Amino acid sequence: MTDAKEGAALAFAEHDHGHCAGDVLARAEALADERGARLTPVRRRVLEILLEAHRAMGAYEVLDRLAAEGFGNKPPVAYRALEFLVEQGLAHRIRRLNAFAACMHPGEAHAPAFFICTACGGVAEAPAEAVRAAMETAARAAGFTIERMNAEAVGLCSACAEAARCS
Repeated sequence: MTDAKEGAALAFAEHDHGHCAGDVLARAEALADERGARLTPVRRRVLEILLEAHRAMGAYEVLDRLAAEGFGNKPPVAYRALEFLVEQGLAHRIRRLNAFAACMHPGEAHAPAFFICTACGGVAEAPAEAVRAAMETAARAAGFTIERMNAEAVGLCSACAEAARCS
């Protein structure tokens, strides 16, 4: 298993993505099984679709893929599967993009941060425990309890930044 920092770096670098996605899918299946949560064919396929690339996808993009594969073309098909995956910690909602990305660390307690490349659309999930700790300190001072959070940052991945410097 790769650590979270290494996993974030992989998202923006050349790597064996098939192995990367396969490992995450295997962990997600084991976690769902362990929890007694049903990873139906539609839910599994949605997770596979999200795992095909390190980027976030909108619900309608997922729905188009499902419809093309015969899983149905009504929005609830995609939304219910995505909601299940988010509830089970197998996917994250990237609010800035109104999209979803597969969780690269299913079953691990973590506070995710997402780095979103504005040029290529790539999304990397990275650890943000220090950010979470700072937010919890501020929340306690305000009499607030954080139940869930993620951090999102937009910018350029190293490949796109390099391409911009060369052009």
